[in-house]
Order: sequence, then structure tokens, then C-alpha cells
Amino acid sequence: MESHPLIVELVSVNVSQPEIIGKYRGQPILSGVKKRPVGGVGTLFLANDNLTGDRQADLRVHGGPDKAVYAYPSEHLPPWNAELTPDTPFGPGTFGENLTVAGWNEENARIGDVWTWGDAILQICQPRYPCFKLSMTTGRPVVGKRMLETLRNGWYLRVLQPGEVPVRGPITVAERGPEHATVANAVRALLPRSSRDLIEAIASVDALAVNWRDMLLEKQAVESQ
Repeated sequence: MESHPLIVELVSVNVSQPEIIGKYRGQPILSGVKKRPVGGVGTLFLANDNLTGDRQADLRVHGGPDKAVYAYPSEHLPPWNAELTPDTPFGPGTFGENLTVAGWNEENARIGDVWTWGDAILQICQPRYPCFKLSMTTGRPVVGKRMLETLRNGWYLRVLQPGEVPVRGPITVAERGPEHATVANAVRALLPRSSRDLIEAIASVDALAVNWRDMLLEKQAVESQ
């Protein structure tokens, strides 16, 4: 029996257009990571790869069908603020998330969970893997490493059915993925010293994004040599 409600509290919906966030090796870095809460509208349209008003800069590694919407638990913000003591406190959108949510985290959200949000239907398909742009925009070089260590990754959802979505929720968890396939376990499977059984169990989940499965299988192959 589920020990948590099958309602996702929507704290904030956040979008952005790409902007220069800094320089890397002397070159300007363009990114859509600086999300800002939506205001002044009641609904947005969620397409197969983006919310209205949201864009990614480098489509080789960001965006696309298996990274259409990024959700992040608001419960993680207080510990981040305590650990990294940023000049500007971390708030909704800080981690580049489209949906700042409450009541669900990486230990109870599962790969394969299906969410209904307004007229749209979404499915959790992979955790977020941090890149250098997160460190650049937060001004904290350790943030990516800490995200993996603490399993505070958040997760991406693919869009199964586009539609109009309310910026103030609610979101309902309509279907559950396999019990073992938590977002946290999907991250654990990729970390050093993960077990072969866990890697294989996560890689076998049908709803898992292809790129995360490929990373797991590559890790397994390297460790088998």
C-alpha cells in the first residue's frame, strides 16, 4: 500500500529562454538553466518537448522528448541553502527545473510513474545528471558532485500526451512504475561500486530513457573488463 499521497503538490512552474551565464575557456556559455517562476497566466501549453516560454540552448545534451520537463523537490532547497550558503538563497527554478514540487522525492518517485497534469500526461523516465552549467549558474563548483552524493537529482519526464496545463496544479500520479525502480536507485546504479544486480534491474525498466540505459550498460561493460 502506498504510504504517501498520489497527489503532487505543484509549488512553482518555471521557464526560461537561453541566456549567457558565464564563460568557459574564454567562450561565452549560453544556457536555459536560469528558470524563473511563471506569473500572470493561468495555463501553459505543454508540447512534446517543451512548455510554452521554455527553451534549451544545447539540444545535444539538453531538452528533447526524454528531457521535456524537469521536476525538482522543494524539500531539497533548505539543505542546499544550509550546505552551500549562497549569496542569493536557492529557490524555485534555481536548479533549472520546470516544476518545483512537494511531497515526492527520489526515494518514492519511480521510473515509469505516469502523471496527469491538466490535459497533459507525462511519465518519469530518468534522473537528472548534473553538468558544469549548474555549477556555473549557482556559483558553487561542488554542486554537481554534491547532487550525486546526496541523490538530490530530481527527475525528467517525457510527454505522453500534450495539452494545456495549469500553473497551480494539481498533478495526479495516475500509474506507478516498478517498485524497485525509484529515481534514487536509478542514480545509485550509475555510481561507483553499484551492484551488477541493481544495474541490470534498472536497465531492464521499459520506461527508462535510452541515454540513461546506455550509460548503465557502458558502466557495466567497463567494470566487466
